[in-house]
Amino acid sequence: MSGRVGIVGIGHTPFGRRSDATVQELAAEAFRAALADSGLDRGHMDAVVVGSVPEYHKQRSLPGVVQEYLGLTPKPTWLTEAACASGSAAIRTAWMSIKAGVHDVVAVIGCQKMTELETAEILALMGRVGEVQWESSFGSTFPGYYAMFARRHMHEYGTTREQLTAVAIKNHFYGARNPLAMFRKEITAEKANASEDVATPFHVFDCCANADGAACVILAAEPRARGLRKPPVWLSGMGCASDTMSVLRRPSLTGLGSAQAAAAQAYAMAGVDAKRVRVADVHDCFTIAEVLAYEDLGFCAKGEGGAFIAENRSYIGGSTPVNVDGGLKAKGHPIGATGVSMTTEIVKQLRGDAGERQVPDADVGLTHNVGGIGQYCFVQVLTRDE
Repeated sequence: MSGRVGIVGIGHTPFGRRSDATVQELAAEAFRAALADSGLDRGHMDAVVVGSVPEYHKQRSLPGVVQEYLGLTPKPTWLTEAACASGSAAIRTAWMSIKAGVHDVVAVIGCQKMTELETAEILALMGRVGEVQWESSFGSTFPGYYAMFARRHMHEYGTTREQLTAVAIKNHFYGARNPLAMFRKEITAEKANASEDVATPFHVFDCCANADGAACVILAAEPRARGLRKPPVWLSGMGCASDTMSVLRRPSLTGLGSAQAAAAQAYAMAGVDAKRVRVADVHDCFTIAEVLAYEDLGFCAKGEGGAFIAENRSYIGGSTPVNVDGGLKAKGHPIGATGVSMTTEIVKQLRGDAGERQVPDADVGLTHNVGGIGQYCFVQVLTRDE
């Protein structure tokens, strides 16, 4: 494989309870914005890849209805599903199709409508991301799994509840400055700790919220990417890995092996290390997940994730700013859209277009998108030309 693949257009809907739009309307909203950003038109698209999780929609075979709504038939389209990492999986498959020489320009749309289901239905669906025969059938839940990770990390490394709360405070601080975020209010430690218990040690403010929304990125082969409206942002490092479905079979509960492996691949491909990352968007479905990501991605040593947030090292001005768009925690988590949303944020940062959330001198960015309870992980390293 030769030649770089660049992101030439981005689009993003507001995340939240979008009762005003169907899932295909959300997809179209993000797609139109990405087209306008790129300066391309529908006729330039060779294919569309949709990242989404079908169980949350009444419509089966979602890419077909999205493609028809966008007016792009008979161009090819297909669905990529990897639980909460479906959006990044879609970006990877589009990247591979361009690297293989099959397509030159591909639109990737992550889209999800989640608030049409009751909370109990969503919890049941997410619980079945775990191993059904020996785990979820006995009542495991998504918060329950990550609560086990948190308790083990506290036991082994002395991580505290205050440090977990600090993750939520930071992400709501930046979410309040993101016009596309679901929750645009800062929170205090007192408010977070007074919220209802979910799964010890988590309170409500340790957990991200289900949301509706869509995001789109347009990828192009290097010759096509140059000379468009804005300089491309390059997908320089692409890593992905998997882990056991059963959490019981994993050697450790204080990190995600899939994230560590995917990060190593992405760094090697991009020719950088963790110290070169200027800004990152990581999968903070729960506050402990961001702490684990600091360590799994090499932003700090194993066991130091709690200190990393307590010392403000993941704020703008710190050693590695993380989730300065609010993360899943404040921005919301429409699961199929999340990975694509992360990528749009890093593109904004590398372009210098993030406004009051802009990280100075951002030339290398990273996304970390986890599917399930770490069964899948996709890590991207993005760069811009000097």
